[in-house]
Amino acid sequence: MHTLRKNRPLRRIVLTSAATVSGVVLLLSLKPHTTPLLAGPPSSVASGGASASDGGTGSNGSDGSSGSASGTRTLTGDTVRTRYGPVQVRVTLKDGRLTDVTALASPADSPRDRQISSYAVPQLTREALTAQSADIDTVSGATYTSEGYRRSLQSALDSANR
Repeated sequence: MHTLRKNRPLRRIVLTSAATVSGVVLLLSLKPHTTPLLAGPPSSVASGGASASDGGTGSNGSDGSSGSASGTRTLTGDTVRTRYGPVQVRVTLKDGRLTDVTALASPADSPRDRQISSYAVPQLTREALTAQSADIDTVSGATYTSEGYRRSLQSALDSANR
């Protein structure tokens, strides 16, 4: 019999078993990201906050202003619920100019969320300070965080105009 036509059932069994075990290990190593439940304080739900499933915002509003003579005000934006966690920013305006943006909340449920937030938030802050508005670009790989940041920033800036 020709050597290429020899049946090697044991080799096939070993290769099939190894491929099956490798596939199962890969499937078990995947950890799907769970959608967060409504994790806001009860007061935001009672005051008309939206649920986490529709990505709505709570109604935290601004924390007021520190009415100093130089015109410096600190305002807190709405908490925006994203697929991966809440995003909220605080802005400082001096004489109508955006001088500081601080992220009070960003997705941090998993190590990957913390990694993405630590990469995206500083970029979003730089862009907001440069643009002097909420008209900023989305950070690649952090779409939900970027959208939440932009919406919270816009709500803080809107409350400054009231």
